[in-house]
Amino acid sequence: QVQLVESGGGLVQAGGSLRLSCAASGRTFSSYAMGWFRQAPGKEREFVAAISWSGSRTYYADSVKGRFTISRDNAKNTVYLQMNSLKPEDTAVYYCAAGIMVVAGSLPVDYWGQGTQVTVSS
Repeated sequence: QVQLVESGGGLVQAGGSLRLSCAASGRTFSSYAMGWFRQAPGKEREFVAAISWSGSRTYYADSVKGRFTISRDNAKNTVYLQMNSLKPEDTAVYYCAAGIMVVAGSLPVDYWGQGTQVTVSS
């Protein structure tokens, strides 16, 4: 069982930056691939980024490539999402997720966090 708690969301102007954190409970954190998804109002939840259990491989949606960076610290049971050059279309609830492994550039999810709101004003 893995429990995930996100933090770091908020309101930022277009062009600004935010860093999301996801703290995981459980001793098996380092055996999971981790990811971030987001859901905007009226839209389906979509994949944003994922990272392998070791941190050696990262994957991004085309819409965030070059602007967002996913990383993890297995000693702290934490995964991060650094978001730069934010755009109004990045506004969404961002969810942390854990899964066994990345498949075809996305992450089949076994565990979800509760989500954190990110709002980017124009």
